[in-house]
Amino acid sequence: MSGTRVLVAGASIAGPALAHWLYRRGAEVTVVERAPELRPGGQAVDARGVAKEVIRRMGLDAAVRAARTQTAGAYTVDVDGNVLETFRADDDGGDGYIAEIEILRGDLSRVLYDDTRDGVEYIFGDRIAELTQDADGVDVAFASGDRRRFDLVVGADGLHSALRTMVFGPREQFVRHLGMVLAFYTVPNEFGVDRWLIDYQESGRSAGLRPLPDASLAMAMLSFTAADFDVDYRDVEAQKRLLRERMAGLGWSTPRILAHLDDTPDFYLDQVAQVVMDRWSSGRVGLLGDAAFSSSPMSGGGTGLALVGAYLLAGELAAAGWDPAAGFAAYEERMRPFVEANQEIGRLHVHSRGVPDPDAQENTEPSAEPDMDALMALVDRAINGVELPDYAGVPDSGTRSHPPTEKLLPLSSE
Repeated sequence: MSGTRVLVAGASIAGPALAHWLYRRGAEVTVVERAPELRPGGQAVDARGVAKEVIRRMGLDAAVRAARTQTAGAYTVDVDGNVLETFRADDDGGDGYIAEIEILRGDLSRVLYDDTRDGVEYIFGDRIAELTQDADGVDVAFASGDRRRFDLVVGADGLHSALRTMVFGPREQFVRHLGMVLAFYTVPNEFGVDRWLIDYQESGRSAGLRPLPDASLAMAMLSFTAADFDVDYRDVEAQKRLLRERMAGLGWSTPRILAHLDDTPDFYLDQVAQVVMDRWSSGRVGLLGDAAFSSSPMSGGGTGLALVGAYLLAGELAAAGWDPAAGFAAYEERMRPFVEANQEIGRLHVHSRGVPDPDAQENTEPSAEPDMDALMALVDRAINGVELPDYAGVPDSGTRSHPPTEKLLPLSSE
């Protein structure tokens, strides 16, 4: 064991994935999560291309596949529910619009936590209150009053990363709003949703329903355009008021979906945004996942970026002998082109829904037809465009810290 002590902030997906690889590379890992426990549910997330290879190398392919949503595909419909387009989960080798590996965020988080919980220290209901770093380590004060010293600290605490603000500066410097807002929440499945996602779009707004492993429930998905976004992301009641205002008058099943807004146990609303930074580390502190390089939910690649980034970050740090300057730099060099391709996909998807870019200069020139060859090349880079070194010679215990358990997961049947 290297004995290198690493603190990871965030226990959603990026944090536990990094913990898996750090543990295998010989580090002593602590994960701190401000929520009192793992957060269940959430939107469906996807693993495509090279991210599926990372899952395989983690030894978690069977556990992840067992927890999939089993979504067969997606329909876009008109206001009367007539199907306009069909997308299948087996399109493009399982890496299409509906991915072969699609899993609820909370279920993937559970798989990763179960895999690491015996070899990794998890602290729930606490957070980093302040930190001070020097040439040899990082002194961390927790909100609980505990004080500890680590060799490295990694922020994997999402779009609204508190660690990023603490070390790199205010969120306004890095978070770029793409002109769109998304909301998700669970509703009773009174809509006849089976294994197919249904999506209705109209004038920059959309409403949709997706299947869940529990067939008695469905996930509502709503979106609207917004040139700016100033609602507190922790003020749920204000978010619900905003959603009702912006979705008023939208057709299809939207009124019935909104009728469940006050009854849902897991309401989530936030801006569609990306995080753009010129560096993802400062001394002995680094960033991973949405905290460093959110590509937005509209890219379909955020989970892949987190999983691939975790593999590369742990591998490069170990390969550099846990030297933060060398390890963080190598991680950034390998990841940045992959990140940029996924962020471009996210911006293009938002634009395809008729949402203007809030930061774009006014352009009176007619839009050119998209170059389909260039678009397909971009999609391939966003799915497969990063090398996964074998890290031969780098320590690897080759074993997971805990065999994955599936008993806590709601499994779907065919």
